[in-house]
Amino acid sequence: MKQLSSAQVRQMYLDFFKEKGHKIEPSASLVPVNDPTLLWINSGVATMKKYFDGSIAPENPRMTNSQKSIRTNDIENVGKTARHHTMFEMLGNFSIGDYFKKEAVNWAWEFLTSPEWLAFDPEKLFVTVYPEDKEAKRLWLEEVGLAENHVIELDENFWDIGAGPSGPCTEIFYDRGEEFNDVAEDDPENFPGGENERYLEIWNLVFSEFNHKADDTYEPLPNKNIDTGMGLERVVSIVQNAPTNFETDLFLPIIQEVEKISGKVAYGKDSTTDTSFKVIADHIRALSFAIGDGALPSNEGRGYVLRRLLRRAVMHGQKLGITDGFLYKLVPVVGKIMESYYPEVLEQREFIEKVIRTEENRFHETINEGLDILNQVVAELKEANETTLNGQTIFKLYDTYGFPVELTEEIAEEAGFTVDHAGFEAEMNAQRERARAARSTEKSMDVQSGLLTDIKVESTYVGYDNLNVSSEVLVLIQEEALVDSLSSGQAQVMFAQTPFYAEMGGQVADKGVILDENNQLIAEVTDVKRAPNGQHLHQVTVHGTLTVGATYKLEVDFSNHNGILKNHTATHLLHKALKEVLGEHANQAGSLVTANYLRFDFTHFGQVTSEELKQMEQIVETKIWEAIPVVTVETDIDTAKGMGAMALFGEKYGKEVRVVNIGDWSIELCGGNHVKNTEAIGIFKITSESGIGAGVRRIEAVTGQEAYEFLQEKEQQVLEIAQIVKSTQLKDVVNKVEQLQQQLRELQKENEQLSSKLASQQAGDVFKDVKESNGISYIATKVSVKDMNQLRQLADQWKQKAVSEVLVLATANEDKVSLLVAASPEAIAKGVKAGDLIKAIAPKVGGGGGGRPDMAQAGGKNAAGIPEALTEVSNWLATK
Repeated sequence: MKQLSSAQVRQMYLDFFKEKGHKIEPSASLVPVNDPTLLWINSGVATMKKYFDGSIAPENPRMTNSQKSIRTNDIENVGKTARHHTMFEMLGNFSIGDYFKKEAVNWAWEFLTSPEWLAFDPEKLFVTVYPEDKEAKRLWLEEVGLAENHVIELDENFWDIGAGPSGPCTEIFYDRGEEFNDVAEDDPENFPGGENERYLEIWNLVFSEFNHKADDTYEPLPNKNIDTGMGLERVVSIVQNAPTNFETDLFLPIIQEVEKISGKVAYGKDSTTDTSFKVIADHIRALSFAIGDGALPSNEGRGYVLRRLLRRAVMHGQKLGITDGFLYKLVPVVGKIMESYYPEVLEQREFIEKVIRTEENRFHETINEGLDILNQVVAELKEANETTLNGQTIFKLYDTYGFPVELTEEIAEEAGFTVDHAGFEAEMNAQRERARAARSTEKSMDVQSGLLTDIKVESTYVGYDNLNVSSEVLVLIQEEALVDSLSSGQAQVMFAQTPFYAEMGGQVADKGVILDENNQLIAEVTDVKRAPNGQHLHQVTVHGTLTVGATYKLEVDFSNHNGILKNHTATHLLHKALKEVLGEHANQAGSLVTANYLRFDFTHFGQVTSEELKQMEQIVETKIWEAIPVVTVETDIDTAKGMGAMALFGEKYGKEVRVVNIGDWSIELCGGNHVKNTEAIGIFKITSESGIGAGVRRIEAVTGQEAYEFLQEKEQQVLEIAQIVKSTQLKDVVNKVEQLQQQLRELQKENEQLSSKLASQQAGDVFKDVKESNGISYIATKVSVKDMNQLRQLADQWKQKAVSEVLVLATANEDKVSLLVAASPEAIAKGVKAGDLIKAIAPKVGGGGGGRPDMAQAGGKNAAGIPEALTEVSNWLATK
């Protein structure tokens, strides 16, 4: 077998399929673009869905890629097994209606066994097939020449996601030899395809030939497709003769660096610490790549996954004796390993390190809080003579504080408790079901339609230069069928040439009208989409007669189009300004350009200050004042990149691209419409900025007339404020408001002083009414103060005077009830804890609360229950 690095294996695969006429597709971002069904890109085919469901026809029906992917459905197994990973690379070759089973099977065999490629021993390869797929079995036996005992039929060899493209598959396994046997010779799992370590699945070839319809029936696809996936990590482990994936050059350098940082534990000496090394090596890869692609730690969605991975890795670092932040130090190692194919990790090293270092520091603060909670739970269980730590508590520590279950178990067992594994698993399963339910509302892949895919007429967009043209109708579609003519209803139309822009790259479609030769209205254009083969597909409401072959006048709504121009060019200016102010890490994460406003989403780790927004706005406005010509150039992609052109989020670029250059300051690849000169934008104004998800912010802005109207509205609001504060000069409004605020602060301070004085007067009466129950002195009374803060002031006076062992105070303001309990050291010594007492009396006022043994508070809404709550104090103390 050849000695190859992981980089060589990856490149060899891509080179092989390039020789077979495949286009090499770049590895897409781990953060899905316009796909709400996916949390992460989780496979090679995930980026190909638009081709498989027929919504877009590829330039080349043969494609290959090495796609970085993330899956976290069984994160608990990472580090414990030989091949579980959160981030992995899937090598794939795909055919969209081109070649099928014969080529896929023979090429897979050629790549694996040919001396000029991987040169695997054919005797070590086994395959599984779907029992009803006679053609696949015949290909393996007759064309490849595999022996009968190397081809196994398995019922589960059918790829189906519930709707859309589906079909049988064939899997390829590598026999690693008897030394990898982890099951008995007569074990029913001891075969290729069974649960064992000897026979390693390396490649799955899916023959996508059916539509799984909504009524649960299957029909042949209009275009039969090939979808294959081969795990790079698994193949490399075979090539490098590594016991597990972690001993390959993809992971070992990370593990070795962790050894250096630890300085206490070596890899390969103990299975428990080895697991920690593996978890760290796996998780830092996923973190580095995901953060580099714009995902940031948070408490929801992708951010929650990253936070969980980081905290899990930190906890395993502690098991290796690493107590300080260390994960960020591994980013350069990850970058160096992957540099040949993924240079972006090293390019964004500084930002990735900053995010990880900040999150590590935050977790070190949080972990102490979690340990305090666990120690408190353990103490309470001991007091109650319990012997088991329940699953809900374990899950809370795991879910909220990132505590690995094994750490909770270790601490609990040291304290003499058993762990409720079943309860924890029930909580985990419930969480998985919630996540699955949240995603199942979206269709994961559309059912393939052959109608639009088969339409290959040429249609040209001329809207960059002309908004009014005459053009021939090429295609008419109504109710999913081709028609020659129609005179009413909704329809879809393709013209030989069109001035109407199709929705793309964040820019909305043009609107307008279709007229006959007498300028009579024939149809309104309400929307325009791109058809699978690139034509502009007009959605129209028909008022006259449209006929295939006839010529009509197409007129774009100029006013609407003009607003779009201004907002689109302003979006480019904002994009550049945003990077100058916040940093290069602030990448576009979506945009919307309409006639009335623009919306720009971007990745950013932290808040955006008002001063930063002011800076961005000023930069954009300055570029407008400078009256810079907006120049568009059509060129090839390599020349565009050489010009420094920045690619816009979500766009797909072919060999020929349009470059929009604004004074050599903002240079972007963009197929949209723009003004001829920045001065045409007029005014630019940011109207809002907010967070919309994990590490994603959103700016909304207006230009031109809308910006003028926005400023007018603000001016009117200032005028109204001037009237309220009785200011005759607008320039004096701010000073007048500040004076009023100062007066308000002084009045509030005076009010607080009076309230405090009143509370002190009440204290003299309250502290006289001392009672006793079960040998414990207490005060339990209702007082007339405004809030919990004043109850605490009374408690402070009580503490200084030491007039009783327990204090219980209640107050009510409208529907809100506040309760406070304080216990002296003497009361605590007798078994009285303020937190326990508050829990006993709070339900009487319809509320709940808690606190420390010496001080606790609660809120409620039932003021009528205060007398009963105060009476309950004596009853409760009697039990102590």
